[in-house]
Amino acid sequence: MKKKIKKVVFTLLFLTGGISVVFLAYLHFFFSVDKDLSGEWTADLDMTEQAAIAAFSWLQDIEGVSVSLEEMEDCMRGLTVQVNLTFEPTSRREGTFHCMVVQESYDACTQAAYGAFAAAFWELLAERLAMAGYTGSMDEEAIEALVTETFGMPTDAYLMSYGPELLPPLEELQAHYDGSGTYKTTEDILTRQFDGGGAAVTREEYYIRKDSSLLLSEGTEEDGSGLSLAQDLVLYTLQQSAN
Repeated sequence: MKKKIKKVVFTLLFLTGGISVVFLAYLHFFFSVDKDLSGEWTADLDMTEQAAIAAFSWLQDIEGVSVSLEEMEDCMRGLTVQVNLTFEPTSRREGTFHCMVVQESYDACTQAAYGAFAAAFWELLAERLAMAGYTGSMDEEAIEALVTETFGMPTDAYLMSYGPELLPPLEELQAHYDGSGTYKTTEDILTRQFDGGGAAVTREEYYIRKDSSLLLSEGTEEDGSGLSLAQDLVLYTLQQSAN
């Protein structure tokens, strides 16, 4: 019977919600979950899609350049920004929290994104030069030298100054994630009350904790059948204390 129920749930979720929702529902229905949120948690926000779309859109304006979004996504793989979230309980279902975007992680992600963009730009520039009949060396070092001579700066610096913004501004991420205050849990809902100044004073999130994993969803919406679908899932991992 349990196997039949599992099949029905997975079928419905694949039709309406996608893989992330399937994973969340799988944990919720078929594993015992923990309610204790205490500890230090870390999430890696994936920036691949945003960076790839921004770079792809910008490159489309260059005449003679042929590149696909999939190729740009391959160039931008592994771009993440770290968010730290700490819960300190004061009772069984209440406590305080502190959340912050790690600026060093954001800076490193920015450098990696523009480094990957520069590498893709070199390849496309080499193709464009070949089409124009250029017969000089076209290895990365030679292309970089040409860019530096032409624009007076390295490729990544040029793209950061005159190219697209590959990542959301740090301030935007901080406005969304940074903050501290109090929290309480009721059933599967985590309610966080931010201390003054935050864009969202109170935030309700659906949560599931299983072992060292914590899934947070900023809300739910219902489709026409009344099925609730989780939105904006963020996966946090519990950091183990050093012995």
